[in-house]
Amino acid sequence: MILGLDISTSITGATILNKEGDIVYNEAWDTRKFKNFFEKVKHVEKRIEQLRNNGYGIERIYIEQSLQSFRSGFSSAKTLSTLSRFNGVVSWLVYRILQAEPEYIAATSARKTCGITVSRGQKGKEVVMKYVLDNVPEVTISYTRNNNIKPECYDKADSWVVAKAGYNLCQKEKR
Repeated sequence: MILGLDISTSITGATILNKEGDIVYNEAWDTRKFKNFFEKVKHVEKRIEQLRNNGYGIERIYIEQSLQSFRSGFSSAKTLSTLSRFNGVVSWLVYRILQAEPEYIAATSARKTCGITVSRGQKGKEVVMKYVLDNVPEVTISYTRNNNIKPECYDKADSWVVAKAGYNLCQKEKR
């Protein structure tokens, strides 16, 4: 089985695919209520332990690479640093708890591997969500009372893309 993670300090998306590439787990781990970095880590650690204890038999782990560069109008240097630190800690937890070394994949590469094209000027998360809504009904999308997609659904969709890209890479290795 393959685990795909979209790690964030607010909501982490997690998807597990079986040997056929079908979704057996797709959730969002919400850490927004925890103000302390280490409380967020403890919450994610418990969720990873639940994955192990539920006997999914995860063999490969793919994690969306954290942002590597600063772009004006986007996250601050402090935010990027915190995200990178959180990504590193969660990567270690995954390795320690699931006994498998995670592999990293850039968001653009993951999307490309899944056949998702983001044109210039489009927002990646929106394009991914449209693709998932149109093609992956197993990813449960929920809405606010104003009919907007709930924030955690974007992380669930992104984690599916990471897991599916990992699955596609594994299939390529087998050939």
